[in-house]
Amino acid sequence: MSARRPPEIPGPAPPAAAALPVGEGTAALPDWVESVEEMHPSDIADLVASLGSVSQQLEILRTMPTELASDTLAEMEEWEDRAELLSALGSRRGTALLQELADDDAADLLGEMEPDDRDRMLAALPTEDAVEIRDLLRYGEETAGGLMTTALVSVSTGSSAGDAIAEVRRQGREVEDFYAVFVVDDRNRLQGTVPLADLIVADPDEAVAVLVEPAVAVVHPDTDQEEVGRVMGRYNLVTVPVVGGGGVLLGHITFDDVIDVIEAETTEDILKLAGVSEEEELKAGWLESVRSRLPWLTLNLVTAGLAAGVILSFEDLISEIAFLAFLMPVVAALGGNTGTQALAVTIRRIAIGYEWRPSHFRVVGKEVLVGLLNGLVLGALFGVFAYFYQGDPRLGLVVLLAMWTNIIVAGFAGAMIPTLLNRLGADPAVASSVFVTTLTDLVGFVMVLSLATALLM
Repeated sequence: MSARRPPEIPGPAPPAAAALPVGEGTAALPDWVESVEEMHPSDIADLVASLGSVSQQLEILRTMPTELASDTLAEMEEWEDRAELLSALGSRRGTALLQELADDDAADLLGEMEPDDRDRMLAALPTEDAVEIRDLLRYGEETAGGLMTTALVSVSTGSSAGDAIAEVRRQGREVEDFYAVFVVDDRNRLQGTVPLADLIVADPDEAVAVLVEPAVAVVHPDTDQEEVGRVMGRYNLVTVPVVGGGGVLLGHITFDDVIDVIEAETTEDILKLAGVSEEEELKAGWLESVRSRLPWLTLNLVTAGLAAGVILSFEDLISEIAFLAFLMPVVAALGGNTGTQALAVTIRRIAIGYEWRPSHFRVVGKEVLVGLLNGLVLGALFGVFAYFYQGDPRLGLVVLLAMWTNIIVAGFAGAMIPTLLNRLGADPAVASSVFVTTLTDLVGFVMVLSLATALLM
């Protein structure tokens, strides 16, 4: 589910309670429980998750009305142990909550449970509900099939407008929210959609086939969830149908589920770009964080050591011209920042779905041109400073050429490396920053020291 900001609840904040083993008594419930039915489920989910006692959380979920308790569980994040809470509530209360949820939300919750607990809950559900949820659980968690709900409103292409309106009324009572009326043939193959407004104003005897509009876009059950988000964003859709073999309508995906997907994928990309493994959850403790980050930091140590090794080979030069020790990190830092800018823009282009085509190399060319101009300006400015500070025009030229070259290389690398990694099937957000940073450090150090050797010695 999407991240939420804790609500501002009048009165004192919920007190932190000591964790109590489930089944060994119930700690005093916080004061806000008395007004819980007046709150939105999302706000209740924040407050329930903030409690330090599992027994308190379970007691609140047991005492709340069933519909409100089920919505609260659905609004909680996966890392807030909502599946464990559902399992601890027992089969009777747990299945009652599941039956109040849309099938896709129920499938999400059950998919987070341990296999034995999931089977126990499914066995306690009515057969029809259990079959629907099992069908959804067959699909991958990050696919269109894993996101879709089978609860929708559809009418037959052979029906009249009057019959279709009656069918919409009947099905609408069983579907919590619907944003489109899908039109199918006698084999349940998707023919398109019909706007509800057109149905209402149409003559009751008018055929639905006359009113149907082709679907703007469809996705298949194995379509990646990121692609689903791109499709819905591209065409400004509030819902997109999911079709199987032969165009059979299986379900649909609504915009609220896609918002959650976009947030999850963006968080994953940000963590990867920073060199943090996707295995590290936001709630991870210090030990999990160390295990997740240490390998990347170790790789960084190796690559940084390679760049620093260049300095050792010019030890005599640096001892003779101390100003170079000040110059090198500045040139390397400007190159690193330039590479990061190009990297961020390129990875963002990849993330929003620009398909691979030869024009991608034009983007690389653009970054090189930007680096060419920025490097000239920055190199000239810093070169003038070096000239006046040291009084040697040759040193100013070293600064100009070194910074200019490094910024051009940084722009090229920041665009080319993630583009090639993506083309090769690797995740550009994971490895790009390590390569770009190492390259700009190496080029910066080598250019400064080699130019200084050639022009100043």
